[in-house]
This record gives sequence, structure tokens and C-alpha cells, in this order.
Amino acid sequence: MAASRKNGKRAFVCENEVGHEDAKRRKVNLDDSRHIAALILARGGSKGIPLKNIKMLAGVPLIGWVIRAALDSGVFDSVWVSTDHDEITRVAKAWGAEVHRRSPEVSKDSSSSLETIKEFSRLNPDVDVICNIQATSPCLHPHHLKEAVEYITKGGCDSVFSVVRRHHFRWQEVKEGDCQCTTALNLNPAHRPRRQDWSGELCENGSFYFATRKLIDKGLLQGGKMKYFEMKPEHSVDIDVDIDWPVAEQRVLRYGYFGKDKPEVVKLLLCNVSGCLTDGQIYMTAKGEEMVSINTRDQAGIDMLKKEDVKVILIEKDPITKALAKKLSQRMGCLLLQNMDDILKEVQRRMKKERLEWKEVAYLGNDEPDVKCLELAGLSAAPMDAPTIAHNHAKYICRNAAGRGAVREFAEHILLLKKKAKSQMEQDRIGRNNF
Repeated sequence: MAASRKNGKRAFVCENEVGHEDAKRRKVNLDDSRHIAALILARGGSKGIPLKNIKMLAGVPLIGWVIRAALDSGVFDSVWVSTDHDEITRVAKAWGAEVHRRSPEVSKDSSSSLETIKEFSRLNPDVDVICNIQATSPCLHPHHLKEAVEYITKGGCDSVFSVVRRHHFRWQEVKEGDCQCTTALNLNPAHRPRRQDWSGELCENGSFYFATRKLIDKGLLQGGKMKYFEMKPEHSVDIDVDIDWPVAEQRVLRYGYFGKDKPEVVKLLLCNVSGCLTDGQIYMTAKGEEMVSINTRDQAGIDMLKKEDVKVILIEKDPITKALAKKLSQRMGCLLLQNMDDILKEVQRRMKKERLEWKEVAYLGNDEPDVKCLELAGLSAAPMDAPTIAHNHAKYICRNAAGRGAVREFAEHILLLKKKAKSQMEQDRIGRNNF
């Protein structure tokens, strides 16, 4: 990640190690010459869920959701993850962030977020504004950060923080054994308001905190000229609170940010046979006949895609007999490509024939030969048991293993995103028609 200057103004270029999106991202606002950095705190010693910050949530490491939102917002000169753990370091770099290796002094259970932010500020004197983004806020979107930072760059604020509107009636706590009666804190019990008659209260949701260096050096994240940025409740998911992971996944699948490319345009899935559709094993009979095992769930997933006009092409990198290849093609009802010296060239040739762009292609791969296609495809995935190199370059990591439902899972993911995108397009259409 590097900052360069053009015509006296700083332009931001992020060189993403894995190329999840476009390899270059530029800072949108060139009028403000201050270095604005995003800082995501991700300590390895989570007590509730071990290594929670890189636990897979809807196919993406938890910190991957906020790293992607920060990078795609285009408002930061640099995006950092502050950690004390090697595996979190690896995942952060794979998703395009720089890493601040925090010291043991600020990595204790008793260490505060502010202490870590102050250490980062001290070690990076070129940074003028820091945005502390909470790793456990996977429904953060780029537009939240774009709109909030303008209070700093255009409004002259010293600090900006995210809030959510809550409609909760609060009562005075009474300690156990205390005879004192409770009292209402924010309502008159004799005149309880209806929800629609009460605007509610603004509460911090912890998603992000912008603060100037001057303020941080004073030991403050909020102070000076302050503004809040209100987020909708559906975007205020906090995994520190919503520890029921399956419920959190459903929220993220519905309200999370999945990247710049619109998934509704996917028209083709390219799927590896060995290591994706099958578990990679080839069985041989005493007569020398080859056999492979296919999960009926995966076949059903391919059928689901075809019903939604998504073409499926199978790819076989390993040599198998023509008879077995023909049987596989017939069984799955898909074209099967094999004996390819260069997968990327063959895929590009096929795309040209089908008149498709990469954003219209989904790719399910499992090893080093698939890396380029995993990077370039609009949607890409790898099975749970694929090698690390495939995981580092895929946009989605399946919970299921190869030959045991990974294809079905990715098919459902593709269709869910298409449905979500179509729903959003319909809402946008209705919105336009109302004006």
C-alpha cells in the first residue's frame, strides 16, 4: 500500500496482495492533504471465541468484512490491522491490509483500545487522522465511511463516531438484596409513548471512531468539535454481542457488503472436478477401471444454477480416462474441459466465445493453478479443505469440504447474492418511481 502525489495532492494506491478486487484503489477525496488511516484492532487473545477475528463468517474471515469495506470506501490513505498474532497477520495481509504488530505492553487482557491506537499513532507520525474500525462489525458498508469522513474533511470536526437509534425503555438498576424500588430513567410510566410517537435514543454502536492525531495524543477518541453518524439497526451488527454465529451469518448475508461487483450478472460457473466436485480421490478396480465419487447434494446445486440460467462448465486438471470424463459430463449435464496446459488461457478463450466478462463469471477452485482465476472472477470460492494458497485468493471459503457439499454451498451462495441484488434493484426502481 503506498501513497503518491500528483500535482501536489496525495493519491492513494493500494496494492492488494491477493487481488480480491481491483488491485489499485485510489483515495476519493484529494482536496484534503491529511493522511487518513483506518485501524482495525484484532488481538489474538479473544476470551469468548478463540481467534474470533479470523473465524469464518458467511465464507469470509470476520476482519475481511471490514477490511473490504475500508478499502472500497476510497477514503483512506492506508488501511491497517493491529494485532499480536501470526495467523491474524497472514489473513490481514491476504485481504489487502497493512499490519501494525502491536507490542506486548498493549496486548494484555487489561489493555484498552485507546492504548493500542496511541501506540500506532506514535509509530506512524505521518498519519493525521485515524479511524478505529471495529473488527466485529461485519455489516459496515463503504458508504458509511464515505459519508462520515466528510464531517472531518469538509465539516472541520475533530471526531466522528457511529451510532444507532434504539427504542428501549431504561430503568434504574437495583442491587440484589437492596430494598430500594426501581425508577424509570427515560420515560413516564403513566404516559408510555407508542414507538411511532417516540424518536428513541442514539446509542454508540461501536462500528467506527474517527479522531484527529491531536485528540488521540491527549488520550481521547471523542472530543473537540464532535459529530455522530447514524447507522440503521440492520447495519449495526456486533459479533461481541451477537455471539450466536449462525444468526449473525444470516444477518450478514442479508445486510453485509459483498464488494463492488454486482452478483446478479453471474452467468457462468467454472468448477473444478478433482478437489471441488469430488474429494480428489480416484478409485481403481482390479481391471484398471477408474472411478470417482460424487455427492448428490452437489449435483442438486448444479441443477439449481442451471434452472436460474447459470451455465456450469467442469474443469479437470488431472488426467482421467476419456470414458470417465464422458460419464461425468453426461451425469452432471455439463461440458467438461480437460488436458489444459494453461487454465487461465483456456478460461479466457471460453469467456470470449461466450461473450462474457470476469464479473459475470464464478469460479470454484482448489489449488495453485486456480489462483489467477480465483482472483479475477466476480465470485470465487474454495472448499474448506483446500490448500492455504486457494483460501488466500478466494473471495468465499466454503464450510463444506470437497466432494461433501462444497459445490452445493457455493451454488446457494451465488443464488442468494443474485436474489439479494435483484431485491435491491427493485427497491431502487420503486424509489426512483416515487420521485
